[in-house]
Amino acid sequence: MRDLHLWAFERGTLWVRECDGKEVAPVVPGREAVLREAHLSDAEALAHAMGLAGTTEAQQRFDGGRRCFVALVGGAIATYGWVSHGVESIGELERSFRMAPDEAYIWDCATLPPYRGQHLYRALLDYIVTTLCRDGTRRIWIGASLDNTPSIRGFAAAGFQPVLTLTYLRLLGIRRVWMAGDTAASPALVTRARECLAV
Repeated sequence: MRDLHLWAFERGTLWVRECDGKEVAPVVPGREAVLREAHLSDAEALAHAMGLAGTTEAQQRFDGGRRCFVALVGGAIATYGWVSHGVESIGELERSFRMAPDEAYIWDCATLPPYRGQHLYRALLDYIVTTLCRDGTRRIWIGASLDNTPSIRGFAAAGFQPVLTLTYLRLLGIRRVWMAGDTAASPALVTRARECLAV
């Protein structure tokens, strides 16, 4: 858990991709990569890619039922992304995200610096979406800070649609969150996103 400071401020967007059979143009990464689901045996490599001192956090995530997907270049993790079902904590918003059994949330994604700009993240998102839809997931959520332009470009390219813009403020003991539905999102999706983020 992150240290709590006297204040916190975050602005971000929540995006969604429905498993409705609509095709999105496949991406060809800029270099050869192996896309696959990671497992507990990958905890050490994941910890290294995530910049962690040890494998404890990665192991705890796997033990808690979370899934992880990776793009490997030359056997090394180039990009990764975690997936949760049920309930997941969104640290930046200091709140939980509560999903229906057929929903998933992609989070804590990163591409290591030497591999950026090569479309590996977009390819990994495609792979995650294909796998989750095949496994019975109906709706997939993902989010990012408004200033995280590379991630937002990746979301759009992978067929995700913006649903909600959030502004979160905590000052001393007072917490406020403002949610605004995207004008292009259906009212039903905006309502569902709000339900997932409800206290």
